[in-house]
Amino acid sequence: MGETQVKTAHPKGLWVLFGTEMWERFNFYGMRALLTLFLVNSLLMKEEEASLIYGGFLGLCYLTPMLGGFIADRFFGNRNCILLGGLMMAAGQLLLFTSGAIFEGNLSLATTIMYCGLGVIVFGNGFFKPNISSMVGSLYPKQEKTKLDTAFTIFYMGINLGAFLGQYICPMLGDVKDSGGIRDIHAFKWGFLAASIAMLLGTTLFYFLKNKYVVSPEGRPLGGLPSKNEAADFEEGEAQTANFSNTALTVAGLAFIVLGFIFHYGVGQNLIYTLIYSSGIALAGLIISDSSLTKIERDRIIVIYIVSFFIIFFWAAFEQAGSSLTFIADNQTDRNFFGFQMPASMVQIFNGLFVVALAVPFSVLWDTLRASGKEPISPVKLAFGLVVISISFFMIATQVSYIGTSGLLAIKWLILLYFLNTCAELCLSPIGLSLVGKLSPKRFASLLYGVFFLSNASGYALGGTLGSILPATGDKFVKAKELGIDLQAILDKTVTPTAEQLALLDKHQISATNHFFAGFEIHNLYEFFMVFVVLTGIAAIVLFILTPFLKKMMHGVR
Repeated sequence: MGETQVKTAHPKGLWVLFGTEMWERFNFYGMRALLTLFLVNSLLMKEEEASLIYGGFLGLCYLTPMLGGFIADRFFGNRNCILLGGLMMAAGQLLLFTSGAIFEGNLSLATTIMYCGLGVIVFGNGFFKPNISSMVGSLYPKQEKTKLDTAFTIFYMGINLGAFLGQYICPMLGDVKDSGGIRDIHAFKWGFLAASIAMLLGTTLFYFLKNKYVVSPEGRPLGGLPSKNEAADFEEGEAQTANFSNTALTVAGLAFIVLGFIFHYGVGQNLIYTLIYSSGIALAGLIISDSSLTKIERDRIIVIYIVSFFIIFFWAAFEQAGSSLTFIADNQTDRNFFGFQMPASMVQIFNGLFVVALAVPFSVLWDTLRASGKEPISPVKLAFGLVVISISFFMIATQVSYIGTSGLLAIKWLILLYFLNTCAELCLSPIGLSLVGKLSPKRFASLLYGVFFLSNASGYALGGTLGSILPATGDKFVKAKELGIDLQAILDKTVTPTAEQLALLDKHQISATNHFFAGFEIHNLYEFFMVFVVLTGIAAIVLFILTPFLKKMMHGVR
């Protein structure tokens, strides 16, 4: 009985990685909950600008894992990169704390420090994220790789437990309003400080427990320097090093430059978004050109690329949580929750809460379906996740169509949105992580996790672009009325505003024009949310159609 338990239980190293990732996600999501509100209220940016910064920041956070994965695979190893990344993220949060402490006396300096803080967090996340994810799969012997979906779902619960704690504690400290509803714009810094302390806790936990528990099934320490990896870590007959030709490296570099010109000058993307999109495509092409790849390995990597493309649309919708949905929660939502007036930044907490509650049931569901031979393959799970998030945005689009520019959205609808988004997330994100672990050649494990996170990066960049087209919410119409301006008439182009009126609107961060997406003018919140319904719905349909072809290219991996 005891022997059976040893063979079937998850290794203790999983729980060390669980705890480390939990505190890191506390740090990241706690800060994320406050970021756009801090930019708008303390650093006096417009909501459109804050959304673009938010999307660019998140996108870079999931672009730099390519660099972190490469450095870990070639030079430092997983362990050292995790420790370095954790310390950098803690330092970045301290810079945000400094920005929040000095903005009133020197707005320009505070803004510069804020950008520096975000930059340090971006690179810290790049070192941390791909390396801790790739170590989860290495904890299991080859004959137990079928347990990876369950392991990553447990790991994902740690991610969201940290997110829940961060999105509760950081807003309680940093998003504070008085009895009259006036926000304390000086309080944001305390939320950033709490995020920094959490990151230091996670880094300390990993440092002291890694040698004892984060080990291979044979008891060898995992994630050491690449030069100390053993042949036993690789599949039989699998190449142990990549083999990129000089021609492939040159072509990848040229492709990066050409794509950069196309995205920046042809499509009109800013420099950060251009970097995200063009580097992702160039790196994906470089990996697939490796001459040591077998046909099976190349087919499996192509599956990772195809799945990653469709995941872009999921994250573009999902990550409205920190931008457009936060602004709507702040400006046009009745946030009374059983007598408690929730801070706008805290409404996101329901996502983390629902993941913690649903991660184990979803894990049991996959295990039960697997035992009965009815478990769908991973691409089907991912497509179903896209269907669910499309339904969630159709639901919220329907609800906002009833409230107009003066009504308030009941918080229950945002809670239901986050519930459905969580169900979609559990069908997609941990399953995607697991799929990369199953399909990746060992020599590309961290790098391909970096490529997979590029789908997050591109989705966040797209989400930032889409969040910036958010139409005016109810508070803008109220403020314009107080200024004696008919904002609706100006947006409908039935009235031409004077220069004085335009200056007043700009001073109060109110746009005098509607935004456009793909040539369509976005007049109201209903049309805004329908953009996400269409994008995720089409992505789900196409992925379902491609599933039989992907199944063949996976060569037996489910």
